[in-house]
Amino acid sequence: MEKTKILAAKIHNLRFWVTECDPMLLKVRFQNYLEEVGFVILNCADHHFPVQGYTALWMLAESHLAIHTFPDKGYAYIELSSCNQSKSEHFKSLIEKSDLQVNWNGEGIEICKPSEN
Repeated sequence: MEKTKILAAKIHNLRFWVTECDPMLLKVRFQNYLEEVGFVILNCADHHFPVQGYTALWMLAESHLAIHTFPDKGYAYIELSSCNQSKSEHFKSLIEKSDLQVNWNGEGIEICKPSEN
């Protein structure tokens, strides 16, 4: 019988902007990062907006990754939310080693928990 794993109510959130806006480049690159880290990809959906812009969302066993492009501004916003700290840290290290021009929101990985009221 498989034992149920109880997880803490805690999410490791990584948010940043990049100056790359090409939808196919972003989709391939971030799919590769997810696979290299070992995230379990459950599904991926994306949408090209008629006027401009692109959104991609990966549903992961460990939570999700989202990309939103703003080509008129020259930026794409990327957010990874994960319940797995080591995978989040590995993902962040891949971003830091990449040739992407990154503007971090916050100090890197933020830990989000429900308030203890």
